[in-house]
Amino acid sequence: MSDAGTTYEHSVPLFWPMAAAMELQKIGLDAVEKGLTYLDEAARITAPPAPEWATENHVLLDLDTMRLRDFGGTGGGVPVLVDAPFAGHSSTIADYAPGQSLIETLLGAGLGRVLCTDWKSATPEMRDFDIDKYLAEINVAVDDLGGRVMLVGLCQGGWTSAMYAARFPEKVAALVLAGSPIDTDAGHGPIRELAHRMPLSAYQEMVDAGEGRMPGRFMLAGWKNMHADEQYFGKFVDLYEHIGDRNFMKRTERFESWYENPIDLPGRYYLQAIDLLFKQNLFAGGKFVGLGRRLDLGAITCPAFLLAGKDDDITTREQVFAAERLLGTPRDKIVSRLVEGGHIGLFMGRHTLSEVWPEIGRWLGSLGARTGDATDGKGRR
Repeated sequence: MSDAGTTYEHSVPLFWPMAAAMELQKIGLDAVEKGLTYLDEAARITAPPAPEWATENHVLLDLDTMRLRDFGGTGGGVPVLVDAPFAGHSSTIADYAPGQSLIETLLGAGLGRVLCTDWKSATPEMRDFDIDKYLAEINVAVDDLGGRVMLVGLCQGGWTSAMYAARFPEKVAALVLAGSPIDTDAGHGPIRELAHRMPLSAYQEMVDAGEGRMPGRFMLAGWKNMHADEQYFGKFVDLYEHIGDRNFMKRTERFESWYENPIDLPGRYYLQAIDLLFKQNLFAGGKFVGLGRRLDLGAITCPAFLLAGKDDDITTREQVFAAERLLGTPRDKIVSRLVEGGHIGLFMGRHTLSEVWPEIGRWLGSLGARTGDATDGKGRR
C-alpha cells in the first residue's frame, strides 16, 4: 500500500467525517472519486503549511520576541503600529489575505507608515520571558520609529498596547482597542468563566507538560471545544459539500493554514496573564506593575477608538467598552463601535474591513498618521 493509502486508512479524524457526511447526504458508491478528493483536501486542512503575510513588507527589526514588519505607506506622519494578538496564533491574522487584510485596509486609507508586530513562537530558551519583556521590546520598536506611534491593539495586543500606553503615555498619540479585554471581570464570556473556575495549578500543569511553555496545541484544543460541533464535525461536512468549489477550497485552506498552526507561549508570560490579568484583574484595578511602575489606565489621555463584536464570545463587549470609564481620555475623544459578528471577524471579516477599518484609518489619519493631517490631540490642526 502507498504511503498515502496508509495515511488515509489509519487516520481516524479524516475517515469518520467522510463516513458521516456520506450517511447524511445518502451518497452511494458512485461518489468514490469525490470521496478521495475529499480525503486529500481533509488531509490538507488538517496539517496545512504555515500561514504567509499577504502584503509585501520587510523586517525592520528582529528582536527576541518579535519581528517588526514594515509595510510602508504614503510617507510622513506618526507611524501606525499594529500590535497583533499573541495568544496562540500567528500574527498574520492582521494581514490575512489579499482583499481581506486589515494592514491593506489601513494602507488604503493613505496612512504614512504602517507596521505590525510578528510575534515569535516561544522556544525553550524563551520559557521565562514575562510581560515586562514584551513591553520592553515594544518600547525598543517605538524608539526605533522615532519615539511616538499610534497603537492599534488586536485582542491580547490590545491589553499589551494599553499597558504600554499607561507606562509611556507621551509615546502614544492614539490608541485603538479591537476585541481587547481591558476589564476581564466585565461581562459573562466563557473565557472569563473558565479563568475563574480552573485553579492556577491546572494551568501550571499544562505549562509543565510543555516544558516551561504553554503549547499552542493545548490552546487550540480548548478553542475547538468551545465550538465542538462546528470544529469536529461541521467543517468536514461543509468541506464535503463544497468539494467542487475551488474558491471555497482556497478560502478554507487559507483559514486552516492560520488556524491549525498555533504558536507556543512562554510559560511565565502565560501564567502571569492568567493569574494577574484574568483571575485578579489587576490591570483594570490599577494594581498591575509593568516595567517597574504601577500602570494606571487613567494616565492614558490620547484619543481612543474601541471596537467590539456583538457575537464575540472570546472578548465580550463589556470587557472592551470598560475602557470608556477606565481611560483618562476625555469621553468626547473616545469613539466606540459595536459591529456584527464574532471575534476573528473583527480583524479579517469582510464587513469590518470594508465598513469599519476604513473609518479607523481615516480617524488615525486625522490625528496625524499621514502628512498634513496632524492635530494637537484636541482636534485642532
